Amino acid sequence: MPRPPPSSPGSAPFQREWHPSRWQCRALIAMGAVMPWALWATDLPAPWGLALGMVALAGTWWEAWRYARRPGCVFVIPADEDPAQVDGEPVEALQMRRRGPLVQLAWRHDGRRHWRLFWPDTLPQGQARELRLAVRAHCISRSPPAVAP
Repeated sequence: MPRPPPSSPGSAPFQREWHPSRWQCRALIAMGAVMPWALWATDLPAPWGLALGMVALAGTWWEAWRYARRPGCVFVIPADEDPAQVDGEPVEALQMRRRGPLVQLAWRHDGRRHWRLFWPDTLPQGQARELRLAVRAHCISRSPPAVAP
């Protein structure tokens, strides 16, 4: 029986939409809820600890609300020499960092650094592997050859 042809992982571009993680929103809300107690339990005078705790609670909940309302973006990492794109705009210096279950994708656009963090609820393990392979193949193909002159 003939074997099927081997698949070509570099033949198609990688495309993935990023959207805010529910897990990160919940983590921010939980940390904010613990802040008043944590600051009250320090050696600060009780009124100061409680007041600063309430400010910290409001600040973390405000940050969770802002994060949840962030617009999504679409990443396209082509298999050829074309530059990677974020929301249809070409970007430079695309990098991927993996810290346990979290994946950070960083890039440079218009001289500024940008990044997005993928939590496990926004990027399943299989797609995290595809992203890692696409970034690795893209960075290798775009880097100058490493040979002595």
